[in-house]
Amino acid sequence: MRIALLTIALVLAGCASRPAPPSWQPNAKDALDAFTDDYLRGNTGAANAQFARARRETTSTGRADLVAQVELVRCAVLAASLEFDGCPGFAALAGDASAQQRAYAAYLAGRWDGIDVAALPEQHRAVVGSGSAAGVADPLAKLVAAGALFKAGRIAPADIGAATEAASAQGWRRPLLMWLGVAQQRAQALGDGAALERITRRIALASGQK
Repeated sequence: MRIALLTIALVLAGCASRPAPPSWQPNAKDALDAFTDDYLRGNTGAANAQFARARRETTSTGRADLVAQVELVRCAVLAASLEFDGCPGFAALAGDASAQQRAYAAYLAGRWDGIDVAALPEQHRAVVGSGSAAGVADPLAKLVAAGALFKAGRIAPADIGAATEAASAQGWRRPLLMWLGVAQQRAQALGDGAALERITRRIALASGQK
C-alpha cells in the first residue's frame, strides 16, 4: 500500500513537460514512508520524528483534508500493529475530512455497522463483506485489514496466521510480536501446549531474548 493511503498527487520525476512539484509533496511522502518503515520495525523515536516532519510539511498547505490523510496513514500503521489510540489527530480534523476518509477511519476503528463500503479503498471493500483479509495481497494492507478485523471482533485464526507471516516476511518486528502475542493467547485458550511452546520460542527470538 506504500503508501496508497496518501492521496497527494506527485508529479512523475523526469517529466520535462511538467513543472516540478512543490517541495512539500515529496517531502511529506518521503517522511511518511520513513515513518511507516521505522514504526513497523520498532524504531519508535525515529518514527515519531518522521511523522512530525510529514505533518509539518502537510500543514504548510493549510488544507485539513491533506493533514487528515497523513493522520489516517498513522492510524492504519498502528492498526497493522494492533495498537489503537482512537486516532485523535484525525478525530480533530474529521469535520473537514472527506466521506472516504471518514469511512476509512470507521473501518480502522472496527465501527462497521452502517459503514459506506463503497467509500473504502478498493482492497478493503471485500474485507468487510467476507470478514477475511485473505484476498489482500499487499503485506501492509493485509496487516491493516487484519487489524481492522481484530478491532471489529471478526478476526479468524487463518487471518491471525496470515498477519503473523506477512509481518515476519517483511521483517516488521512490532506487528510480528503483537500478532504472535494474539496467537499465544489463542494457544493458551485452546490448551495447545505444543503450539504454545513454539510460539513462545518465536516471541523470544523476535524480541532478541537469549
